[in-house]
Amino acid sequence: MKPNFSLRLRVFNLNCWGIPYLSKRRGDRMKRLGDFLNLESFDLALLQEVWSEQDFQYLRQKLLPTYPSAHYFRSGIIGSGLCVFSKHPIQEFTQHVYTLNGYPYMIHHGDWFCGKAVGLLVLHLGGLVLNAYVTHLHAEYNRQKDIYLAHRVVQAWELAHFIHHTSKKADVVLLCGDLNLHPKDLGCRLLKEWTGLQDAYLETRDFKGSEEGCTMVPENCYVNRKELQPFPCGIRIDYVLYKAVSGFCISCKTLKTTTGLDPHSGSPLSDHEALMATLCVRHSPPQHNPSSTHGPAENSPLVMVLREALTELDQAVAQARWWATFAGYVIGLGLLLLAVLCTLAAGGGVREVAILLWTPSVGLLLGAGAVYTFHMQEAKGLCKARAELQHVLGRARETQDLGPESQPALFLGHQEGSRAEDQ
Repeated sequence: MKPNFSLRLRVFNLNCWGIPYLSKRRGDRMKRLGDFLNLESFDLALLQEVWSEQDFQYLRQKLLPTYPSAHYFRSGIIGSGLCVFSKHPIQEFTQHVYTLNGYPYMIHHGDWFCGKAVGLLVLHLGGLVLNAYVTHLHAEYNRQKDIYLAHRVVQAWELAHFIHHTSKKADVVLLCGDLNLHPKDLGCRLLKEWTGLQDAYLETRDFKGSEEGCTMVPENCYVNRKELQPFPCGIRIDYVLYKAVSGFCISCKTLKTTTGLDPHSGSPLSDHEALMATLCVRHSPPQHNPSSTHGPAENSPLVMVLREALTELDQAVAQARWWATFAGYVIGLGLLLLAVLCTLAAGGGVREVAILLWTPSVGLLLGAGAVYTFHMQEAKGLCKARAELQHVLGRARETQDLGPESQPALFLGHQEGSRAEDQ
């Protein structure tokens, strides 16, 4: 590659709020979104909450002249809602569906049925390999009593782990999506610390848009203002994150957001604000960078966030096992009740009452069995993530205690992110 290699990458990200039959003015917003993307001609458009495949096909046809490559990530019962449109040929694509994604009995939230996931596209841009990731994590719903916190932490860890293991041949890593995480939330800090990804809003010197980079603002007519009352300016839960490996450096030249209104028609494209980033990638000779991870192990940001995540997962595992145990007792009670009812029905004394109670007893047994099965599965998913975090925490302490000269490849992603930032 030429020493003076440079590349400009224009990226668009939006949670489209495309729930069939429920989202207001969905068809009109999809039409205006297609017009806007054609007009702006980004290199990549990464979208979330395109729940209807018909909407994807509509956008696919509308954007075909400008974005010849596209992919829709399918998962779950409803779908992941993730899709990508690219001006450049897509070389490879794959996805990872998150292990934990809410509770099936919380039907009114619906996340469990969606199959939340992370999608990966590999693009070759003038000899540079770009791994572009798009994702959508579980919604929060109630910040004071967040029953999904552990699930989002596990999703953030799986996302970080997926990026860590699939980006080893990439020159540039790009992650866009609705993380449903505030910048200082545990999941967001865990993701950034483990991958070394940089936040475009924090890194750019040219930002234009909503106050504090918020991506859900009270000025948007589709937003429930009551939910944003604790946050007068809004909340920032959608991100453009990036990093480059040794030999390249990447910077965010400009970052823009919509501000509750479509830039052209005035009506919002979604209940979320769009992110529009211009990234600059250039060749940079390798430079020695003393490791930032060396020092007192217990005080490093990575170790601290790993310990915090482990504490949260320990509590979640205990709760999941409690629910599974409770459901197990209910199953035992249900089986005993069925045995009594069968005995009474066979005796003939109160046969009518026994038959009348048979159906609700069977329903109770089946419901308890479903709850037991789900929470046992949840406990195993939490234990899996906890075991991975414990292993990484142990290796982190080892690495930091040994010093920079003995550091293994464990922190490759973390170090590369710091190196790109320093350059």
